[in-house]
Amino acid sequence: MAKTFLLGIDQGTSGTKAVIVSHDGEMLGYAYQPVARIYPQPGWVEQDPHAVSAGVSEAITEAIGQAGIWPSEIAACGLACQRNTDFAWDVRTGQPVGNAITWQDLRSLPFLEELRQWPLSAEVHQRLGYGPGPYMSALHLAWRARNDLAYQEAARSGHLRLGLSAAWLLQTMGHPTGHYLDYSLVQAMGLYDFRAQQYWAEWLAWLGLSPDTLPMAVPTIHDFGTLCITGPDGRTADVPVLAMIGDQQAALFGHNCRQPGEAECTHGTASYVKVFLDEEAPYLEKMDVFYAWQLNGRQTYCLEAPTTVIGAVIRWMRDEVCLISDYEELETLAASVPDPGGLYFVPAFTGLNAPYGDPNARGTLFGLTLGHTRGHIVRAFLEALGYQLRDILASVSAETGIRVNELLVGGGVSASDLACQIQADLLGIPVKRPKFSETTAWAAALLAGLGADVWKDLSELPPLPGDHTRFLPQLSAVQREAGYECWKHAVSLTRAWGEGA
Repeated sequence: MAKTFLLGIDQGTSGTKAVIVSHDGEMLGYAYQPVARIYPQPGWVEQDPHAVSAGVSEAITEAIGQAGIWPSEIAACGLACQRNTDFAWDVRTGQPVGNAITWQDLRSLPFLEELRQWPLSAEVHQRLGYGPGPYMSALHLAWRARNDLAYQEAARSGHLRLGLSAAWLLQTMGHPTGHYLDYSLVQAMGLYDFRAQQYWAEWLAWLGLSPDTLPMAVPTIHDFGTLCITGPDGRTADVPVLAMIGDQQAALFGHNCRQPGEAECTHGTASYVKVFLDEEAPYLEKMDVFYAWQLNGRQTYCLEAPTTVIGAVIRWMRDEVCLISDYEELETLAASVPDPGGLYFVPAFTGLNAPYGDPNARGTLFGLTLGHTRGHIVRAFLEALGYQLRDILASVSAETGIRVNELLVGGGVSASDLACQIQADLLGIPVKRPKFSETTAWAAALLAGLGADVWKDLSELPPLPGDHTRFLPQLSAVQREAGYECWKHAVSLTRAWGEGA
């Protein structure tokens, strides 16, 4: 039977998406399976490793059924996975050593204070590519090494293995060729000196981790092993896993941002801006630098910067202060007024991210009068997203000389035409939104296709399915600059308040 189809998996924090893709790039099958989060204590956020595996297996089976194919017709699989959610297991038994600790977990906060006293702490950002925070797998694993008795016993036995969900899936659902993660995922764990392309020995020693437990870094396309997948009728097949990549990098690849300066923003709990850099990894102060992908021996890099917790603020407006009743009302209310009426909303609920990096800032609304309505507040929030994106792109330009001329967007709030138009107006550049939304899983499938020689090189890859909607700036330059000056003033006042408080 001819193997003509590709399987792409997007294993994320909220759940897993699986897609079946044809040789011409068409998505023939799609499925989503949620995965629960566990909250054993305030600030702790975990996931059951077996539940993650089960969700992936179920999503694959459903996608195969929707595509109407046999498992044996799948040529290769690509894995894109969430970053900084770490898994630990015993390589002898294949059983997990405790639950996975997600990137939202805060138990490692005390390590940040200890880290400030470490003589090499000033080197962390430049060696790892990004600064330390409680989300880091590195600090989660240090916490386990100090506090988790089962972890300590597995480490002493020499059978402990550590990794992210992609490595765990190969361990539990198939047959790995070795303990591997691709470069983008190894760097994401926060243990790897990405410039020297090796684990940072002094950092591992400070964290209390052994290099023997860690995955080897390999290119994006590699023989990672096989996954045993099952169709709806119970038939199985061992499918080679030939590609692996971080979820944010997969989104960049899927949006065809493969030339220097091409940029994409995924709107979710936070909004992540990624800018492709090509083969140079600059030394930056305010931006994070990550591996993008390594293909045919060519290592490429990208900038990454998150906004504040945009998606979480929308939920807060709905659930806590009842400004909106549902997501659809967000756009309806914002469209009910022509502008925010002089309001500036700085949504620093958990601090300000790039380019400020200010954890003490707090959410603030400036200019409020009795004449303002819910519509004004909601519109000010949508403008805040546009202004944050401008802050980031301005910092990219200042630090690298790269000017982003168009921004591709996807996910979350990008479903709103008004939100996209506001972003275009405040950025002064076109904003482009694809109709196709499963970019990350689709990109994983394409990378697997490159590994299986379905396509010879990047030039043969099919385009993203469906059309794009393009939003052009409609605001005058004078209005844009005046608004941005007010925004910067609001941010400075917000930061001053945080320092005083």
